[in-house]
Amino acid sequence: MAADTSVERLSKVLENQMLQTTQVVEEQLDAEIQKLDQMDEDELERLKERRLEALKKSQQQKQDWLSKGHGEYREIPSERDFFREVKESQNVVCHFYKDTSFRCVVLDKHLATLAKKHIETKFLKLNAEKSPFLCERLHIKVIPTLALVKDGKTQDFIVGFTDLGNTDDFTTETLEWRLGCSAIINYRLLAQEQLFLRKTCRASTLHTHSCTNKFTVKRQKTGLLVQEL
Repeated sequence: MAADTSVERLSKVLENQMLQTTQVVEEQLDAEIQKLDQMDEDELERLKERRLEALKKSQQQKQDWLSKGHGEYREIPSERDFFREVKESQNVVCHFYKDTSFRCVVLDKHLATLAKKHIETKFLKLNAEKSPFLCERLHIKVIPTLALVKDGKTQDFIVGFTDLGNTDDFTTETLEWRLGCSAIINYRLLAQEQLFLRKTCRASTLHTHSCTNKFTVKRQKTGLLVQEL
């Protein structure tokens, strides 16, 4: 019953956000069209040049991300590779998994989809049994766990499926929403949604961590600098 209620709440939040986002986009488009109608030829030409430059920079950034392994969900073989990967990318999602865990397989499917959609973020997986040092350093006690690393520092953790509705049948959009709470992916949130989601994520995460590992709550608040020793 509790799981059903959580899923329903998440679904309503996502549906409400989509409706409001659509309305905001429509309003922005109307304002943009009105602004263009009021421009003269010189202003339009300058606008065109700025947008072409922005597009060029965007393509260059995309190619840089792809060269660093973004755009695909892939496994790294060792802890040493983990340190190298997080050093070269600003945003990294790393799935600590075990071969014997069915829930890790469930998570794999969603992460593979999101890796293609959010190339601004690197999506990795690492076998927890082959990375004892990292698991101890990051206080990973529950599998699956997602470590969210920003600028070489652990920003957040998603432990199990509690933050995802506490069900194996959560949607890719739910995981995307949860990653958006931590700003580890580019995910558009309206101002009123941001405050609600931060409170929801914080309450859910602290509850999960307090039930699994007291040290995790402290780690969640302070973050850990990921350094190779």
